[in-house]
Amino acid sequence: MEIKAAQVKELRDMSGVAMMECKKALVDCDGDIQKALDLLRSNSALKAEKKASRVAADGILRAFSGDSYSTLIEINSETDFAAKDSSFIGFADDVEEFISKNKLLDITEIQESDIEEKRKALIQGIGENIQLRRLNTVEYDDGMNAGVYMHSDSKLASVVVVSGGDESLAKDIAMHVAAFNPLCLSKDDLDSEVLEREKAIYMVQAEESGKPKEIMEKMIEGKLNRYLSEVSLLSQSFVKDPDLSIQDLLDKNSASIHSFSRLKVGEGIEVETKNFADEVAEQLK
Repeated sequence: MEIKAAQVKELRDMSGVAMMECKKALVDCDGDIQKALDLLRSNSALKAEKKASRVAADGILRAFSGDSYSTLIEINSETDFAAKDSSFIGFADDVEEFISKNKLLDITEIQESDIEEKRKALIQGIGENIQLRRLNTVEYDDGMNAGVYMHSDSKLASVVVVSGGDESLAKDIAMHVAAFNPLCLSKDDLDSEVLEREKAIYMVQAEESGKPKEIMEKMIEGKLNRYLSEVSLLSQSFVKDPDLSIQDLLDKNSASIHSFSRLKVGEGIEVETKNFADEVAEQLK
């Protein structure tokens, strides 16, 4: 039977799948739009399952900041090209709208929503593995100020909540957090395992110096103190005014940091690098 362009467009609007896929589904279902939609959904689930093992280390971040919570979420694709696709951007808009209406504390909450069907349809449409990988939500009380910083490429974002001060202060510190990536708020908050690992490195370096034990101990202590000041947010020099520490900035504004969060696209994902010859050989197979 003849499939009209209006039918294809209607199914395209309903499913978000490419026009040719929609036309093929309509042909297979004798023009029945509901059956064609069910077929596309079934196919998208199968394609999503097949692509799930492929590394998705690119993508973008989206953020929402409201009266009682702020959320950062990482939306991954396999390539930067796909992350710039209009369909991918549209999906990211849907995700942002969802987190603006639902306070989520765990990524599984959005994976169990209707966003999941849209994700599977997007995989079918652009042919890449698409994942909702990480979600960070910070909660706060009335009277606190939240500031969100999003880098221009949408691949790096942070949120800072302050007690006292104002939203402008929170945004300035959020920009600093994005740039300097502190591991903890204060020196006392650093994970003990991280500290011990650094200390072990400095001990080896001190022993290799061949200096007396008491000098080695001072060398280790000095390096540890310097490391702690570099990774602790309150001790870091403010990105917009290096003469001020973050603690100095807070004191000037009679403020304190309630919480902070930072995400960078692809952080922690191991990506296998291939040379051109390997890629060609793999395609020939």
